[in-house]
Amino acid sequence: MSEPVPLPICPGSVLEDGGRGVRFEVLVCGRRTPAFVVRYGGQVYGYLNQCAHVPMELDWSEGQFFETSGLYLMCATHGATYEPDTGHCVGGPCRGGALQPVRVEERPARQDGGGEVHTTVVWWPDAYIEAPEPSAP
Repeated sequence: MSEPVPLPICPGSVLEDGGRGVRFEVLVCGRRTPAFVVRYGGQVYGYLNQCAHVPMELDWSEGQFFETSGLYLMCATHGATYEPDTGHCVGGPCRGGALQPVRVEERPARQDGGGEVHTTVVWWPDAYIEAPEPSAP
């Protein structure tokens, strides 16, 4: 069986620590499911966009996953709070639960004329989370 190929999500420069995340779609059991990536502590983290309490999307506005301090991810519907680096629920109705992780990584993409390295955030499909078919034009 061949090794899965990483799929691009976004340029690394669009993710700020504790700031807006980027949504993308995956397939879970054949169903299109939203996922997201955020930056926290200088690292990127990806999860399915589903609260561990009830599978509702977390973001209260597109890409707004962090609560106001930028320290925790928060479900806009249930108020559950999650550690951004582990996905573990630390408060709210799903305390002890966790977000479903998506394997993500930030990779060097290219170097510009000034020597600055630009990065791309990618994700990997696995046995549970698959890549959706490209949309028809």
